[in-house]
Amino acid sequence: MVADRAKVIDRKSVAAWCVYDWANSPFPAIVLTFVIPAYFTQAVMNDPTAATTWWAIMTGAAALAIAVLSPILGTIADQGRRRKPWLAVFTIVMALASALLWFVQPDPDHAILLLVLVGIGVVAFELSMVFYNALLPTLVPPHWMGRVSGWAWGLGYFGGVGGLLVVLFGFVQADPPPLGLDSAATSLEHIRISGPIVALWLLLFCIPLFVWTRDPRGRGLAAGPAIRSGLSELRTTLAGLRHHPQLWRYLLARMIFTDGLNTLFAFGGVFAAGTFGMPVAEVIMFGLILNVTAGAGALVFGWIDDRIGARWTILLGLCGLVVVGVPLLLVESKLAFVILGSILGIFFGPVQAASRSFMARITPVGMEGEMFGLYALSGKATAFVGPWLVALITAMTGSQRWGMASVLPFLVIGGLLLWLTVRDVPPDRQSR
Repeated sequence: MVADRAKVIDRKSVAAWCVYDWANSPFPAIVLTFVIPAYFTQAVMNDPTAATTWWAIMTGAAALAIAVLSPILGTIADQGRRRKPWLAVFTIVMALASALLWFVQPDPDHAILLLVLVGIGVVAFELSMVFYNALLPTLVPPHWMGRVSGWAWGLGYFGGVGGLLVVLFGFVQADPPPLGLDSAATSLEHIRISGPIVALWLLLFCIPLFVWTRDPRGRGLAAGPAIRSGLSELRTTLAGLRHHPQLWRYLLARMIFTDGLNTLFAFGGVFAAGTFGMPVAEVIMFGLILNVTAGAGALVFGWIDDRIGARWTILLGLCGLVVVGVPLLLVESKLAFVILGSILGIFFGPVQAASRSFMARITPVGMEGEMFGLYALSGKATAFVGPWLVALITAMTGSQRWGMASVLPFLVIGGLLLWLTVRDVPPDRQSR
């Protein structure tokens, strides 16, 4: 049945919500995908195979922590009074973990410190998204969710571009670097400063959300009762999933294809630096191109989502990722890799944005945190499998290409499950 969640759209509230995607996107772009992974591979470890293996172990462990915590915290938040305080806590943890990357020296002895800080940051980032995503169904009606989710993802990718531009031209390529930073190989302060830049960017641009975005009350319980009620509600929800076949089938399909997406994203910088020998500056340029195409794809496909539905938007995106991903893993030319990578980016954003809007449309009123906790669980429950499989195959074959090739079956199988087992949800309707 039609859910009239937001008869009147508060445009300032929605715009401020979208800006948070701009605020937090430099974290995955700089810390998780391009700058810090390249720095870890070339300067800290100086061994592409070992770096890939350890990076995979870290991302897998972080995914396991997220899978355990996200549904619990989301359910508790629904029972409590507000979601934004939870979002604030994890935003601050993410900023602190990013800022402390400044202390990681280009020395193998600092590898564990880098991996721990990035791992903590990744967990905080994903848990913050539970509460951020849960706000979407409370802000706009179902027939607006596709475009608003697409706008936010697109703005987020351009936020990643902004952060990468600041790091690249303001520090990495500056000669001499500003602020008296030392660019010597034994220090590389002009690269290490990228962590604190991410922290400052996040803390500055998250302000609009906390000032202007509506945060409807949950069930109004105090902390203790909210925790007890939330855990009880989670047990009930998990036990009752069998009565909601559309929901669990979608979450299962998303669990599989998102494992492939997350692994591709997490290893983009490591693969570029290791297989193609790209220095940090070139990896950042590649990241800029990828973020621009991904942002454009998210913006354009947001409108398509509201016209043809999120399910078909996701399927189109997955097909594009597989068709482009196969030759991407085979090419030897750096130029061909960059061109194919930029095309690949077009399909990243739509899959991510449409996945969120589909979930928002099928989420029952009053259960946004709980459902998006399960949504985060579906994205992370087996998310250690992809990275650890990459680590295993890379270690066994000594080839990053073979390791990364293990990602493609996740996209194919997840897409097939979505196509064959999940019904379309019209953009103007959602389940109760």
